[in-house]
Parts: sequence; structure tokens; C-alpha cells
Amino acid sequence: MYIPALHRAPDDAALRALIARHPLATWVCQADGALVVNQVPFVLDPGSGPQGRLLGHVARGNRVWRQLGTGIPAVAVFQGPQAYITPGWYPGKQAHGRVVPTWNYTVVHAHGMARVIDDAAAVLDLLHRLTDANEATLPRPWHVDEAPADYIAQLMASIVGIEITIDRLEGKWKLSQDEAPEDRAGTVRGLQACPGEVAQDLARLVAHAMARRGGEGA
Repeated sequence: MYIPALHRAPDDAALRALIARHPLATWVCQADGALVVNQVPFVLDPGSGPQGRLLGHVARGNRVWRQLGTGIPAVAVFQGPQAYITPGWYPGKQAHGRVVPTWNYTVVHAHGMARVIDDAAAVLDLLHRLTDANEATLPRPWHVDEAPADYIAQLMASIVGIEITIDRLEGKWKLSQDEAPEDRAGTVRGLQACPGEVAQDLARLVAHAMARRGGEGA
């Protein structure tokens, strides 16, 4: 991924936090001589290997798992908040007109080797991890053990676990860092005026990026 210096992620913790908050990944690998793309929710297990591993599952009817063998290179793309940025938010539009639209976003690419997990105990552990991570913020979290064991066993027969041992994490935080300070501030105000949680999250990220550069435009 092309990452200009201005758009580097703040730190490794920010990459992992984005994965935790936006766990549905676009998983890409090569199988049968072509690129195969699936949408898979993953949970990050930081305790396995230097960079950790991603755990998820696919339907047994999805042929991709049969192509993994002992492991193939793969990348999981985790998309954070993103939005179109209009130059109408920039004070520079009125001052000199030398402004154009852009797109702000945060994204993490997790590169590694994808392998199959087809052991019943390991798949059950995977399901517990994935469920617990996504239920954690709910007022009354649901746990796998609340469903009948025979029902869970029946469903497990229809899925296959996927493990991606992470070799490299890359993150890009494109947050108007290359715009003039007053136009970055205008972007924050514009996003704050937009409805929806995504716009508010992105406004906070742009404001934080401004603060990291010394509070320009604040």
C-alpha cells in the first residue's frame, strides 16, 4: 500500500484498535490461479507470534478453504471511518479557489499466511473468541454456551476456521494532513455537521491528526 509520510498511522496500537472496532475484513488470497475475495469478520489474537494472528471462519461450501493447503499468502483489509470531503468546507474556496475534493479514510492491511482450522475444539475456541469480542460492548452479552451444545455442534459442521498468521501490518490514516490548516479545521466542522456516527468518528480523527501536528488550525 502506498503510504506517504503524512498519512502513516499513529502507532501499532492504532492499527490494532481499528481491527477491533471494524472486524469485518475484505480477505484476499490467490486460489486456482485467480484472486479470491471474501468478506469475513476476524478477531485479533495478539498472543500468537510476533504480530499475532487473525481468526475467522467461512462456510464449508465456500471452496476457498480447500485451496489453502499448508498455507498461502493473503491480506485482510479492515476499513475504518471514511467519507468524501467537499471543498465547500474549505475557507480556501472563498479566499483563492485553489481547492479540490478529496476522500478521507483510515484502513489497515494485515498481510500473512492463511491456513485452515478444521479441528472441532479449535473451531469452538475460535467461535468463543469471535463472539465474546463482538458482544463485549452490549449491555447483556450473549455467549456461545447459552445455545444448546448439540445445536452448536450441528452448526460447526457447516463451517471451517481460517487463521492468518500476521507477517506485517500496514495502516494509512488519510485525514487532510496535506491541506492548509484552516481547511483542515473546516473539514472538522463540516464533518461534525453531518449526520451519522461515521462522520463524527472521522471528524474526531481529523481533529486528532491536527493536534498531533502541533494544533495547527485549532
